[in-house]
Amino acid sequence: MKSVVAEHADAAPRPELIAAAEHDLPQQAHALARARAFAEPFIAGETLDTGENTLAHADAVASILKAMGGSEAMQAASYLVYACQHLNKPHEVIAKAFGESYATLAVETTKLVRIQQQTREAADGGQQVDHAKAQTEVVRKMLLGFSRDLRVIMLRLASRLQTLRWHASCKTAAPPSVAREALNVFAPLANRLGIWQVKWEMEDLAFRFLEPDTYKRVARLLDEKRAEREEYVEQLRAHVERELRAQGIRASVFGRPKHIYSIVKKMRGKSLDFDQVFDIRALRVIVPEVKDCYAVLAWVHERFTPVEDEFDDYIARPKPNGYQSLHTVVREASGKAVEIQIRTQAMHEHAEHGVAAHWAYKEAGAKGYAGVSASGEYDAKIAVLRQLLAWERDLAGGAPGLFEDRIYVLTPDAAVVELPQGATPVDFAYSVHTNLGHRCRGAKVDGAMVPLNTPLQNGQTVEIVTVKEGGPSRDWLNADLGFLASNRARAKVRAWFNEQLRHETVARGREAVEKLLQREGRTALRLEELASQLGFKSADDLFAVVGKDEYSLRHIEALLRPAEAPAPHDEVLLKKARHSERTGKGGVLVVGIDSLMTQLAKCCRPAPPDAIGGFVTRGKGVSIHRRDCSNFRELAARSAERVIEVEWGTTPGESGAVYPVDIAVEAADRQGLLRDISEVFAKEKMNVIGVQTQSVKGSAWMTFTVEVADSARLAKVLHTVADVPGVHRARRR
Repeated sequence: MKSVVAEHADAAPRPELIAAAEHDLPQQAHALARARAFAEPFIAGETLDTGENTLAHADAVASILKAMGGSEAMQAASYLVYACQHLNKPHEVIAKAFGESYATLAVETTKLVRIQQQTREAADGGQQVDHAKAQTEVVRKMLLGFSRDLRVIMLRLASRLQTLRWHASCKTAAPPSVAREALNVFAPLANRLGIWQVKWEMEDLAFRFLEPDTYKRVARLLDEKRAEREEYVEQLRAHVERELRAQGIRASVFGRPKHIYSIVKKMRGKSLDFDQVFDIRALRVIVPEVKDCYAVLAWVHERFTPVEDEFDDYIARPKPNGYQSLHTVVREASGKAVEIQIRTQAMHEHAEHGVAAHWAYKEAGAKGYAGVSASGEYDAKIAVLRQLLAWERDLAGGAPGLFEDRIYVLTPDAAVVELPQGATPVDFAYSVHTNLGHRCRGAKVDGAMVPLNTPLQNGQTVEIVTVKEGGPSRDWLNADLGFLASNRARAKVRAWFNEQLRHETVARGREAVEKLLQREGRTALRLEELASQLGFKSADDLFAVVGKDEYSLRHIEALLRPAEAPAPHDEVLLKKARHSERTGKGGVLVVGIDSLMTQLAKCCRPAPPDAIGGFVTRGKGVSIHRRDCSNFRELAARSAERVIEVEWGTTPGESGAVYPVDIAVEAADRQGLLRDISEVFAKEKMNVIGVQTQSVKGSAWMTFTVEVADSARLAKVLHTVADVPGVHRARRR
């Protein structure tokens, strides 16, 4: 057995495996300029549904990405997203011009944009849309889109921030659906990923459009004493910085910007008046090391009066999104409350940009992310994806999740797989790839081996242990054993067993049809052509119904041997028997009748001293069959009155007559097989007058037509042929 990394799903040309890290996006020479030049002819003259020029929007998105720490390659991708919809085969064209990674990013982002746009159009158009349900679906698609390529997150955040900025600069109201989505979906996402700059600005802009009156009132309150407050904060900032340095602490102190939405949330959440909100006056202290943070805290609490219950140590206990800092509120001598945040430079960079500060997770290392120890790039990816899952739970207001019927688990390559609640590792395997499910024999969940019917939980990493070949177990279809919760996986298991049954049925039908063709001497007939003549789409379709005994071989016989034209007046022709190779020089005597025309039947090719019987045909005299011929038995059963007694006219061998006999040989195909069998007939002095061969997947079926004077000699010849290397069976047909 071997452990496999999950492959992508049946579907599609899509990569189901994540391309999360920035270094997956090749740093091509002049990528930014090339991408802009590529997209400009498509988008320079068009506008987005907001009214903003598309090229100007892409320029602004690239600028935001640059400010967030995105590389030139990442900025280049922002243009390709907007060119995507103008291409007939966007993935193919962009991959050829820029590479597979750029194409994947552009196509995945475009899909997500289209889903969000359709939802907003429905809401803005006044259609009856269940907003909660619509948002749920958007978030679901976003989560899966992000999981396939984490760079999509940054592109969507930057694009939405620019849309809000554009409306603000043009002094036009953003559509409510756009603002609500920014406030309720994108800002919480930025918060979860610790991208504070984007979070705060997006919240303020979205709130400005959703509640313009409240926004203006708080903004006015901030402006009324802005000069006085800023002067006070500047004096306090300089004093604190000077005193800390006098204590030997290298600290940079800054006045902290005011964010209207956060002020409003505090006023509403704690039923406070504007003047009671502590962080209207705020300082931020940046120091080199963690020990300096606590040294600053000790000095602040000694110099000022701490406000009870307004201290948080997010260094010892980081927020779920990885945010670290010390928060305290103190009162200075005049009684004014001031909030002070204390953090290291590294904590500050993470607080401002979150994941964006480490685009390729190059600096994740032992620091980890979101409180998770990350020994390398893979662990960092897992940590970010788990933040996405936590973001989904946040949107549900602390409930188990927006999708109570769904869970999200991770592949070993950090791709997210969506499954129904109660899903097992077997469900997971089939969701990733059908063949992975068929070959599944074991599973590791978060590195530990578990039974295959173990229910999975949100955020777990699942690794499948497989065999090279094999199929599912019938136990998996037993509902009481709990191996499968997914209807999709259950259907694939059933389909596998149905295919195995069909394979056996087709093989059985093929064998029956090929035996019939050998008896009729028609082995050269193409099987596909035969099936088509009988009204089947393929030879396998014909074999399937024959194998299930739903189609009689008589239909094939009727096609191979068309009905004989009736003789005039339904008379039996009485003629002198002709001596030929067909009748043999010795001839056949019809008991009680002289001079009746006879012919040897091709289906069984009788030869003396075979027990024979005659059947009176219409217009062709008497057809001579071996008594054990299946065709003769069927004819006799249908028309017993036409059966007559016949016998060989001379003792075998006396007249020198010879008779054609068919010998069927089944063997393993090899070079020289036909030659070796032919030599046997030559040594036995039997003339071979016809050979038909067919070879399929290493097996050979041969029919030799040889002339014999006495069929009794055949037993020895067949035994000799059977001794030829590779021959499985030799028999008379």
